[in-house]
Amino acid sequence: MAEISSISDFEKNKNRPGDRVSVMTFNLRFGLAKDGPHAWEHRTPLVAKILDTYPCDFIGFQEVNHFQAEFLSRSLAHHGCIGWRYRGKKWWQNNLILFDRSWECLGHRHFFLSHTPSIPSRLPGSRWPRQCVIGWFKKNDRYLLMANTHFDFTAEVQQKSAGLVMEFLQRFPKGVPQIITGDFNATPGAPAHHCFKSRGFDLVLDGRPVTTFHDFTGKETGLHIDWILYRNGLSPVSEKVIQDSFDGLFPSDHYPVWAAFILDAHDLQK
Repeated sequence: MAEISSISDFEKNKNRPGDRVSVMTFNLRFGLAKDGPHAWEHRTPLVAKILDTYPCDFIGFQEVNHFQAEFLSRSLAHHGCIGWRYRGKKWWQNNLILFDRSWECLGHRHFFLSHTPSIPSRLPGSRWPRQCVIGWFKKNDRYLLMANTHFDFTAEVQQKSAGLVMEFLQRFPKGVPQIITGDFNATPGAPAHHCFKSRGFDLVLDGRPVTTFHDFTGKETGLHIDWILYRNGLSPVSEKVIQDSFDGLFPSDHYPVWAAFILDAHDLQK
């Protein structure tokens, strides 16, 4: 991990009000899936159009195979990338954060959602080894923490995973504006959501009839499982589920979620 420093600098130069930051969460649908007409080779130009149409400071991607990660790096050449890539496994699905290079990454960590977060592992009851990547960013004396994750399927495991994400965030300076993106495989009101809410996180599009998982159908399923969570001096000014299709084809079986925030001043907690 890069050295996390400048906490005293943060105290002297708190975020000034009025700055904006844009964020997207995007489950890319892993490229080795046998999806027929929705296979990755058909979706690649559609994903490129989405990324071009909805530019963001930060994008949290889930289910990214290695060749998809290379495509993202080419398509978003002006972005940096953090996230651990397990190149030894062809089917490995990466969680990545791509960030506009106008933001400096001061430090980042990758964790597994398990009791042994530094090695490939999973919680009991989790079907897959799930992950979380966290970065600490700075731009013109403004600071931001961003986490990106992907939860497993049962409510109990999701709740434990939410608790682990909160533990991981404690390793970074407190009081910094924070955003969590991800595919949580749960809808608002689930135990995982309550865990985040009880710790001060709000949810983009909360309380609205939202579909983010549509299984390549474009139908309203009511499954709002792709979230952008935020706390500590962030105020959303625009929120959107990106439902763009191209000649009846979709970039993914999930809709991306996009939001823009005002980055307000916020005190550093001791």
